[in-house]
Amino acid sequence: MSASLIHDLAPIGSIIAWSDGTPRPPERHRQKLAAWENRNSQGRLIRKRPKRDIGNIGLSADFTLHEGDFGANGVITIRIHRTFSLDSDLNFKVIERPAIGAVHVFDRAGDNAELVHLAADRPAAEEWLARHGYPNAVLEEVTADDVAADHIEGRAAA
Repeated sequence: MSASLIHDLAPIGSIIAWSDGTPRPPERHRQKLAAWENRNSQGRLIRKRPKRDIGNIGLSADFTLHEGDFGANGVITIRIHRTFSLDSDLNFKVIERPAIGAVHVFDRAGDNAELVHLAADRPAAEEWLARHGYPNAVLEEVTADDVAADHIEGRAAA
């Protein structure tokens, strides 16, 4: 599936895999494996942005995936986010959609909102928010309409 289809059809909170189509190198080839992992991984869809203009510069639409966190003792020190433009040459696949009834926790309202947590239900979202403190957070329940894009041009989107 193309980056454009992911942007248009995948719901926020989905797990998205990306690949360049090359086979995984053996573990003993550490540098080749590291380069391969850079172009073949997965993450949670946390933001979609439309095409926008900044001054005289036009930026294409894109989406951002949260690939992982690094830290220790419950403290996250580094977050790994990957942003892909719609002209990416990688192949994408929806691995998992958020469950109906789950709750998105966005850092703020509006077009620049970013998913910071996906909770199983509203009480879990409110409990997570109380521990993590995003003062402008917005909670949105995942509905059937959010995950309904299961078919694209007669093909399964998974």
